[in-house]
Amino acid sequence: MSRLYLLDTNILSDLVRNPKGRIRDEIARVGAKSVATSIVVAAELRYGATKRNSPRLSAQVKTILASIDILPLEPPADEIYGFIRADLERRGVSIGQYDLLIAAQALASNLTLVTDNEREFSRVAGLSVENWLR
Repeated sequence: MSRLYLLDTNILSDLVRNPKGRIRDEIARVGAKSVATSIVVAAELRYGATKRNSPRLSAQVKTILASIDILPLEPPADEIYGFIRADLERRGVSIGQYDLLIAAQALASNLTLVTDNEREFSRVAGLSVENWLR
């Protein structure tokens, strides 16, 4: 089965906090080979754990990231990023810079973005979004 889902930071954060929770069940439902995350998400998670200065949290993040494919940012995500950012700015509905990169990566790879931040990501035309926490 080919990959279908790109997991956002808040989804993996929930998995870190609740390793036997809803996200684990959803990953089992779709199959572990069907999910991945972005290098941008991995960087955000590692930053958050380091900022908290918690060895336990850092270990949990490391374990979660070791269990999931981390996709590099590659073309044509850069071109799609430029289009998305310009479009959102023209419409006056910008989103965060990291979220722009994550959305561009999902679009470039034809992946459904799994996030708890539906409101922000719904502004990106053509982006398929699911929320596994609601």
